[in-house]
Amino acid sequence: EVQLVESGGGLVQPGGSLRLSCAASGFIFSNYDMSWVRQAPGKGLEWVSGIKWGGGSTDYADSVKGRFTISRDNAKNTLYLQMNSLKTEDTAVYFCARGFRSGPIRGQGTQVTVSS
Repeated sequence: EVQLVESGGGLVQPGGSLRLSCAASGFIFSNYDMSWVRQAPGKGLEWVSGIKWGGGSTDYADSVKGRFTISRDNAKNTLYLQMNSLKTEDTAVYFCARGFRSGPIRGQGTQVTVSS
């Protein structure tokens, strides 16, 4: 069974940092591009970042460029998102997804709340 399980969300003050993780199982993780997407309250899904299967190529939405860093550890079947300089507008449920620009296979999400 294909599974993606996110963790690492929480409540953080503006300007703070969080590191999200996504543990993958049920498929050959190193064969697939991966991504992070988010959904803010009352809004649709927004693509945040993508990474190629080998980790050598990444891309970011303009809204997070320079603040977020996507990475992966294929030996651990894990995807990461390091989020720095967080803003209130980053508040959302964050999902990892199989595919560079998201895809139908996603995890259950982890809540990130940025508030003072």
